[in-house]
Amino acid sequence: MIRVRGLKCAYAEAVILKDVDFEVRRGEVFIILGGSGCGKSTLLKHLIGLYPPAAGQIEIIGKDLVHAGESEHQDILKHIGVMYQSGALFGSMSLLENVRLPLEEHTDLDVEAMDLIAQMKLSLVGLGEYAKHHPSEVSGGMQKRAAIARAMALDPQMLFLDEPSAGLDPITSAELDALIRRLADTLGITFVIVSHELASIFAIADRVIMLDRDAKGIIAEGHPRTLQQTHTHAKVREFFNRGALDRGDSMTANETHHTKP
Repeated sequence: MIRVRGLKCAYAEAVILKDVDFEVRRGEVFIILGGSGCGKSTLLKHLIGLYPPAAGQIEIIGKDLVHAGESEHQDILKHIGVMYQSGALFGSMSLLENVRLPLEEHTDLDVEAMDLIAQMKLSLVGLGEYAKHHPSEVSGGMQKRAAIARAMALDPQMLFLDEPSAGLDPITSAELDALIRRLADTLGITFVIVSHELASIFAIADRVIMLDRDAKGIIAEGHPRTLQQTHTHAKVREFFNRGALDRGDSMTANETHHTKP
C-alpha cells in the first residue's frame, strides 16, 4: 500500500529524517513510534502529502506521490483518510455534518444520500445515536471516534491517525484500540498510526517502525513483542521494557484477543 525509499525530511537546513526505507502492507495496522522529537508526526505529514520530501520516493498504492501532477495528487489523496491528534472537528457543526463534509466537497450526491452515508459511518464507530450532537456535547473519546468516521466518509483504503489515544483515559483508550482493530479486521482498512502509547501498540499493531532523533531514521522494525523480546539496540530495549513495567507481566485482554504475528 505504501512504499518509501531513501526519504529525507528537512525543514530548511535542519534534517529531521534521512535514508528512511519501509513498506506498509495491505490490511495491516502499522505504527510509527519513538521518543519525543524523533520525527513521527513529520513522517506522517510527508506520507499524506502535506510536505514535499527533501529527497526520496513515496508511493501510495503504486502511484508516485512526490512527482504527481495536481490532478493525480488529488486522486491519490482520495484513497486515504486522516484523523489529526485533536480530532479537528468543526464545533459549529453536528457530528453528522462533520462526517458529511468530505462528501459535500468530493461527490455529487444529494443531501439525503450524504446523510445516509454519514449516519452509517457514525454507526460503524458506535455513534449512531449521537448524530445530532455537537462536538462540545460529547466526550473526548467520542470526538476521536467521530473524527475516524469522517476520515472514512469517502471509503478510503488507508487511514492515517496521529496519536489517537492522546488525552484519553486508559479505559477510553482501550475502547478506541478495539475499534481500530475491528475496522482493520472486518473492513480490511490499512492503518498507519503515530503513537507512543505502549498499551495501544501492543494491543493493535501488526508491525511497527521505531524512529530515533539521534539516528535521524529507523532503528527497529517488526512486531512489537518480537522487538521487546529480541532486539539488541539499547534504546529499543528501554522503550519496550518501560512498557512491560507499566503493563505488568500479563497480556491485556486486547492482546490476548489479537494474536497476529
